[in-house]
Amino acid sequence: MFPSASLLALAGTLLLTVADKVPALDVESSCRAAAKMGDSLSLDATLRQCLADEKSARDELEKQWTQFPVALRQRCVTTTETGGDPSYVEVLVCLQMGRDAAQMEDPLGGGRQDKK
Repeated sequence: MFPSASLLALAGTLLLTVADKVPALDVESSCRAAAKMGDSLSLDATLRQCLADEKSARDELEKQWTQFPVALRQRCVTTTETGGDPSYVEVLVCLQMGRDAAQMEDPLGGGRQDKK
């Protein structure tokens, strides 16, 4: 039983470590795929814009990362890495939507507020 408890403790530590920093995502492949879907004449411009958007989203994540709950960070990163190319834009939007949904559920910290 001791080895499995050690593995669980190690896994928990790794998850917290991953959640402490903005993850390193390979966004170039998703930007290339997105650029290919557009007009071939603007392939380079679309790719550059996509990469700029991803960099901007990563910069914003760097500023705001610790303001989001750990569980939400983990969920958003896992979601964007599942079944496709990861994206900082998707992680940022996921975090913002999760934060906004939580605020709608409990705007003043006193329970759910029903609109009439």
